[in-house]
Amino acid sequence: MEVTIGNDSELINLAQGIRYQVFTREQQIPVELDLDGLDEESFHALVTENGEPMATARLTVKEDGSSVMARVAVNEECRGMGVASKVIQAIMQYAQNIDVNSIEIHAHSYLRSYYERFGFEFIKEVEVVGEHQLIEMQCQIVRT
Repeated sequence: MEVTIGNDSELINLAQGIRYQVFTREQQIPVELDLDGLDEESFHALVTENGEPMATARLTVKEDGSSVMARVAVNEECRGMGVASKVIQAIMQYAQNIDVNSIEIHAHSYLRSYYERFGFEFIKEVEVVGEHQLIEMQCQIVRT
């Protein structure tokens, strides 16, 4: 598995393809909610194997040094192989490398303990998207 992080148009298109399949087709989330206008100003992680896209996540950095990780998606046939963990770890490492001081996420509530393993702490329940209750979590980036 290879992880590429960047924000060129080809990478964004591949990431959007995974997100369309996972969010719009599988989870019935309206495409307008996914395409929020932040893709061009964000960094995208893309996991591939033999050139085939497997997973993606997006990091949007704010002026104050905080960031938001969003749009974590894994193709259905690639789930259960550790691909999500790989893309999350890559985004977290990238955030540390570019001097981000914290990462916020809005995750499905059932993923709370999963994200806690990466150092995220539960903040509060937030919006419901489609039929999915989201929770806000945050991770402080520790400088070594």
